[in-house]
This record gives sequence, C-alpha cells and structure tokens, in this order.
Amino acid sequence: MTELELLGPRASGPSLGSAVLKAVAEDFQVDEVLDIPLSGTGEHLWVWVEKRELNTEEAARRLAKAAGVPLRTVSYAGLKDRQALTRQWFSLHLPGKSDPDLSAAQNETLSILKSTRHSRKLQRGAHSANGFTLRLTQLKADQAALNARLETLRSQGVPNYFGSQRFGFDGGNVHDARQWAERQALPEQRNVRSRLLSAGRSFVFNQVLAARVADGTWQQAQVGDLLAFTDSRSFFPAGEAECSDPRLAILDLHPTGPLWGEGLPATQGAPGTIEQRIGEQEAALCQWLGRANLNQERRIMRLPIGGLTWHYPEPDILQLEFVLPAGCFATVVVRELVDLVPVGQTDSPCVF
Repeated sequence: MTELELLGPRASGPSLGSAVLKAVAEDFQVDEVLDIPLSGTGEHLWVWVEKRELNTEEAARRLAKAAGVPLRTVSYAGLKDRQALTRQWFSLHLPGKSDPDLSAAQNETLSILKSTRHSRKLQRGAHSANGFTLRLTQLKADQAALNARLETLRSQGVPNYFGSQRFGFDGGNVHDARQWAERQALPEQRNVRSRLLSAGRSFVFNQVLAARVADGTWQQAQVGDLLAFTDSRSFFPAGEAECSDPRLAILDLHPTGPLWGEGLPATQGAPGTIEQRIGEQEAALCQWLGRANLNQERRIMRLPIGGLTWHYPEPDILQLEFVLPAGCFATVVVRELVDLVPVGQTDSPCVF
C-alpha cells in the first residue's frame, strides 16, 4: 500500500521539495514530557534513559536483566522510535530492595541520565506530550516557501493522521489485519493481536480523516460532530452553538474521528454520513474491531503543533523544534512540507 492510501491527502498543498530524515540518530530526537511530580521515596525506581537506535522494549529488557527483576516489573509510558535519539522514563518495581547497579544495561546505545524513587509505577500513556527536534538534511526546497508553509502549520495545525510506521512495511500490518478480519478471528499471541488491532483501528481513522481533508472540513466543527479538547479523552456532541465556540479558532477544541470499536460511532449529520460510509467500505475490518471488545473511542482530527520554531544551520538543512500531544506523529508534520528521500538516495523521493 502507498503512503497516500495509508494516510490520505496533504492539507497544506503540494510538497515543497525533498529532504532526508534520520540520516543519523541525532536527526530525530524525542524527549518525553511527563507532568508527574516524583516524591523521591517509594518502592518504584524511576530512571530517565537516553537511547540511541534502540527500541523501548529492548531497553526495558536490558534494565530488567541488569536489575535482576522480571521484565513485567519494568514499566514505561510509551513506545519511542528505534531510529532516533530518545529520552524517556522507565520505572522498576523494587519492593523492599535498594537501588540496583544498572551499569550493565549501559553502553553506547543506552545511558541512564538520572534516577529517583516514587510511590507508584509508571503507567502506559502517562506522559502528556513529546518534544521533538528534527533535522532535515539534503534539503532541496525554497526557504521562503518553507517559511510561509511553516507559519501556516503553526497557526492551523496539521491533519492528525497516524504515521505510516503504525502500519508496517508497505502497510503489511493492515494487510494482515484484513486477513484476520475476513475470518473474524484473532491472533493468539497477545503482542500480534494488539499490533494488528491497533493498525486496523488507525487505518479506519485515517480513512475518515482523509475524507474530511478532501472535503475541507477536517478543522471545522459541523453539527453532528463529536468534539474534544487537545488533552482530553472525553468528547461531546456539536450543535449550532458548539460549532462557533472560540476555542476552535485557537486550536484548543477539535472535531474528532473514530477509533472503531463495538457498535457504531455516535456522530450524526454530515460527519456521521462520512463515518458510516467508511464503516461500510471497511465492513469486515470494523466488525472485527467491534468483536474484539474494543470500545468506540475518539481521536482529534486536527493536530496543534506546540512551540514550533525552525532555523537553517546550513542552506541544505532545516531544523524543526516542536511539541506534540502523546500518541501523535512528528512525521505527519514533515509530510506537510516535503517528500522524504530514503537515506542513501538523493533522486527518488518517497512521495506521499
């Protein structure tokens, strides 16, 4: 499957050029934002870890092995990119134990920057946001056009697509999810089941968002929409009054799309018609998601970009810094600017 099939159309206009992302780990830096005051005491050891070209699960395994504890006692808030330089929190449950020597977990791919105790373990999804520093190299684009586009993104946000990495190589996770959906069966392996259900849900959401981008309503509240605030998982229906709420204009309140589950979305009117149409087009997939005991949930369709700044360290390098809510993809911001060229290639951009 192509990027366009997996995600959908751009909202800001055609690509302005091409660039390389992730030529080296330092080109894609992520800092987890965790708004939890740590007490300094308790049976959970929290460690702030810097990882380079190392995924989150492997880092957890190394911490567990060094501490001499089962892997299930190591927790983290979210998964971070492997091909990146990332900093995130882990917690280790150590009731009645002193702080272990974690030096065996460290090498050129993992460093422990600090540690402290706390009374509770780190829960999945506990982080409020992620801060990004991205460096686009081998840039071939007009700076004036890029600056104008970035100003637009700063004021209007971007479509909150799930990034292509959610779907595997060439959309393989979606292909596998559809095969299971045709049989209305679930994989026995928990990690495989979770990965494919997530891919299926994300794909349906992207299809709805793509339709809203195509008709120009992805950042407009319509009667029948379900609205949500940027940092909230709750939502409420939009009537005439809600459609003119001033918080829509300041990117605090947004229309949402479905994270499909049991039953049907509660949207009505024109938004409900779109979601019903996508649900019918992907009937087997949506029925499969419903039978997996997933609840109908929502995701904001517009992604506000916090603290967006940029500069050009060299004429052919663009460095971006910004903050996104947890669960959102930095690559969809880049997607609104340029086509990405695979590392090692300079003449065949990944057009999407």
